[in-house]
Amino acid sequence: MNDVLNLLPLIDSLKDEVDATRIGMRGWSRGGMMTYLALTRTKRIAAVVIGSGVVDLEEVIKLRPEMEADVIGQLVPGYATNKAQALRMRSAIHWPEELPKDTPILLLAGTGDWRVNPLSSLRMAEKLYQQRHPFRIVMFEGADHNLSEHREERDRIINDWFNTYLRDRKPWPSLVPHGR
Repeated sequence: MNDVLNLLPLIDSLKDEVDATRIGMRGWSRGGMMTYLALTRTKRIAAVVIGSGVVDLEEVIKLRPEMEADVIGQLVPGYATNKAQALRMRSAIHWPEELPKDTPILLLAGTGDWRVNPLSSLRMAEKLYQQRHPFRIVMFEGADHNLSEHREERDRIINDWFNTYLRDRKPWPSLVPHGR
């Protein structure tokens, strides 16, 4: 996480070449988990794309038990001494209220993904909705973890998202129920 956040001073040092107020972040799979964590530590990220993102490590272990020993147990600090707390601290499904409300999140998932349960994106969308957090979710029918079957559409949607909320700085529509 520190490596990711250390990019911010680098971006600031390039002030004559980049606009440091238009930072976007894209995280895929475990990178989605890292993106959620980054959002809790800075408000400088203006728009986010999370593809096939891990939002619940307990669910990951249930779906793919080998991940506990092969990845989580080795990479998550404090896992051996306090498993429940370590998993919760890295599972955004438990703390959507900690995400900056002015950072729109695009969630992408494939319904044929065996690595990360696509329903976890739906559950995260529900949590974001309850928080009135700006988000959009796109489920790609039959798509794998990388949405390979929909590569062109996936890339167009991501580019449109960043163009809308970074390049064009479009405000998010009202999240208050309306339309009568």
